[in-house]
Amino acid sequence: MNAGELRDMQPDELERKLLDLKEEFFNLRFQQEIGQLENTTKLGSAKKEIARVKTILKEKKLTGTAV
Repeated sequence: MNAGELRDMQPDELERKLLDLKEEFFNLRFQQEIGQLENTTKLGSAKKEIARVKTILKEKKLTGTAV
């Protein structure tokens, strides 16, 4: 999901998305630790997606917009 699509979402939707992404990241880390993760680039992309959602949430809170 790109930043434009995320900016169109409401803050409560972004919060739910963030929780889902954190759960996915946890599962990826768990898979890596037990040796089942074959594509380690998923970890980096999950971290970047979490950061992207957090950034947009922060922007919305600072500007007070709920598009």
